[in-house]
Amino acid sequence: MKAYLAGAIEHAPDRGQAWREAMVAFLQAELGHTYYNPLVEENKYLTPAELATFRTYKESDLPRFQAIVRKLIRGDLQALMNEIDYIICLWDVYAMKGGGTYGELTVAFYRNIPVYMVTTLPVREISGWILGCTTAIYPDFPQLQQALRAKYGR
Repeated sequence: MKAYLAGAIEHAPDRGQAWREAMVAFLQAELGHTYYNPLVEENKYLTPAELATFRTYKESDLPRFQAIVRKLIRGDLQALMNEIDYIICLWDVYAMKGGGTYGELTVAFYRNIPVYMVTTLPVREISGWILGCTTAIYPDFPQLQQALRAKYGR
């Protein structure tokens, strides 16, 4: 089984690194699952120079920025279409400000890929579209992990 770790990168204070690292440890140790971590995958799709500089192009060279970001989009969508069994999504105020997580959850819905969401936001503040793409919602990661153990445990 392979999980996709969806959530904010661009607007998240730590680019979503901490929760993804914790989930990777859980997935490997307790479920024996592999994962797709978009933070790690950036290294596969972009050159070191692009990784170091592409965010600066957003305001200074939009066509160059778009060309680089499209590499990331293609890679992420390719994984979603061909490799992923389920999505773990952290939906927070940072995810709401971005666009990638919206797209990832929409593709998941279209492909019948389960989406397990963790959020502390009131449901009334979450887009109806996003709720429609979500399989189950949990208030924190321990409750999500408990549910994943029950569903996928060895």
